[in-house]
Amino acid sequence: MMNRLEGNGSREAKVRYLDADFQILVPGSYVVCAITGEQIPLDELRYWSVARQEAYADADASLKAELRAGGHPASR
Repeated sequence: MMNRLEGNGSREAKVRYLDADFQILVPGSYVVCAITGEQIPLDELRYWSVARQEAYADADASLKAELRAGGHPASR
């Protein structure tokens, strides 16, 4: 495992979000949650939207994004 202080340092990665994975376009150590603004270390990234190309810190942030976009049945 890479030490977070070496290699890509403490900068934001540019990522393409795919169905079951993601592709790193520009190396970095984290992405930013589209809902909370929180930095998410790449090794902890579990939630994202392929359609909106956004990362989320947790399931709650992911649900809030769905509700905001009108894509969840509870928002209708």
